[in-house]
Amino acid sequence: MHRFRKRFGRLTGQLSSVEASVLGDLVDQVRSLLAERRAEHSVDPLADLTGMAMGTAEAPQDAAVRRLLPDFHASDAELAAGLRQLHEPALIAAKDSAAVTLLDSLPRGGGTVRLDEQQTVAWMTALNDVRLAIAERIGLNDDEEPAALADGDDAIHTMWNTYQWLTMVLDSLVVASME
Repeated sequence: MHRFRKRFGRLTGQLSSVEASVLGDLVDQVRSLLAERRAEHSVDPLADLTGMAMGTAEAPQDAAVRRLLPDFHASDAELAAGLRQLHEPALIAAKDSAAVTLLDSLPRGGGTVRLDEQQTVAWMTALNDVRLAIAERIGLNDDEEPAALADGDDAIHTMWNTYQWLTMVLDSLVVASME
């Protein structure tokens, strides 16, 4: 990964073929998690008339999905459920749109990534969503290394390294976008 730089109003960076493949696979996995959650939403016959899809009021069972779609109100469970039902479909759609934008602008065989401002925001969103899902899977709750690393689990160690790499890519995008 070569850090992103701003050139002629666009951000450009380089990804190796392995990096592009891993990133594409991880974004696809997050999309799958969100699609499973979207499938839990009931079909609302009024959605076509109102233009508002309704979600489920229950929080996700999967911890990674719960991290991607947290409660909308922490201290009032009834309000949180109502807000989730109203806003979760749009939130899932926005996250999916960001993921699709990343995938569409990702050079699958590796190479130069060129992003306009809108694509940059989408990449930041999608990268952060992948980071949140990984963090939940490996038990990362702060900036410290996850306790599971002490167990010598190779899968956890690989995901921790991937999390750190994603953090570096995201940081590179943020810094370059402020140039």
